[in-house]
Amino acid sequence: MSQKTYNVAICGASGVVGRKMVQVLEERHFPVNQLYLFASKRSAGKTIPFKGEDIVIQELTDESLVAPIEIAIFSAGGDASLHYAPIAAQNGIFVIDNSSAWRMNPNVPLVVPEVNPTELDAEHKIIANPNCSTIQSVVPLIALKPYGIKRIVYNTYQAVSGAGQAGIHDLVNHETNKFPYSINDNVLPHIDVFLENGYTKEEIKMVNETRKILGDDSLKVTATCVRVPIHISHAVSINVELERDFNLDDIRHAFEAIDGVIVQDKPQNLLYPLQSEAADKDSVFVGRIRRDESVENGINLWVVADNLRKGAATNSVQIAECLIIQGIL
Repeated sequence: MSQKTYNVAICGASGVVGRKMVQVLEERHFPVNQLYLFASKRSAGKTIPFKGEDIVIQELTDESLVAPIEIAIFSAGGDASLHYAPIAAQNGIFVIDNSSAWRMNPNVPLVVPEVNPTELDAEHKIIANPNCSTIQSVVPLIALKPYGIKRIVYNTYQAVSGAGQAGIHDLVNHETNKFPYSINDNVLPHIDVFLENGYTKEEIKMVNETRKILGDDSLKVTATCVRVPIHISHAVSINVELERDFNLDDIRHAFEAIDGVIVQDKPQNLLYPLQSEAADKDSVFVGRIRRDESVENGINLWVVADNLRKGAATNSVQIAECLIIQGIL
C-alpha cells in the first residue's frame, strides 16, 4: 500500500462497531495521518485509544465532515447516514457506510473487496458496506459463479452483537429490552421487523444484497434469519443449486484460493467452523462442504465469520484499502 497517509473520520465511533473500526484501523496499519472520531452529543468528550493516544470524540454536526478529512467510515445508523453522507460526499470525502441506508441505491456501489472491488471508482463518493451475514456468504459464493448459480437458500445463526450493545446487554443480564423474548437458552427466528410477505427485513436484505453484489437481479434467493445466544460471530448454512456439475475437491481448492477464506472441512476429524473460534478474526471460515443429494448439482456449505469484524468493521476498512490500492484516493 502507498506510504502516503490519509485523514480518516469514524462516524458513530462510540458504538460497538465504531470502536471495532478504530481497532481494525490500528491492527491493519492503515495509513492514518489524523483520526477524527464523531458521535452523538451524549458521547462527545469521551475518548477512544488509537496508537497510544486517546482520541476525543466530537459531536457529529453538519460542519464536521470537511477538509482535511478524506475518508469517512460510518456506523451511526441509517438516519444519520442519509443526512450526513451526502454532505461529506459534496465536500469531496469518500464515505463508506455500514448502515442499510444506501445499499440498494442503484447509484451506490455495494462492495465486498474479495468479490466486486471493480465497482469502486472516483465518481461514486458514497460506498455501501453490505449486511454482515451477506458479506460472509458472498465471499465463498463467488467461487461458485463459474458453475452458474441457480438458487441460494440461506439459514443464519446470528450473534446478539449484531443487535449492538443492547443485544449483548440482553444476553448478559437475562433481560428483554432489545429482543421480544429472552435470548438465553433460546433462539429467535426474528431479526429486524416483519414485512407484509412474512419475511423479516433482515431476510430481504440478504436476498436483495446478494443479487446486487453478484450482479444478477433474477437470481433465486431465499433466507431465514435467526438470533442465537452467542456474543460474537454469525454462522450461515448455505444451500446452492448450480447449473453445472462440479467436483468437490475442485470446489474446496477454489474456496482456498480466495484471499481471507479458511477452509475447515475434515468431518472425520470433527473439523468444521465454530463461531467461538471465528471471534476476533478477519477470515471467513468455510466447512461442511458436501453435495445436496436431493437436487441435481446442489451443494451445502457452513460459513462462519466475526460479524463485528469481517461483517462490518474489517470489510469497511478493506474498502478504504481498495480505494488506495486502485489509485482512486
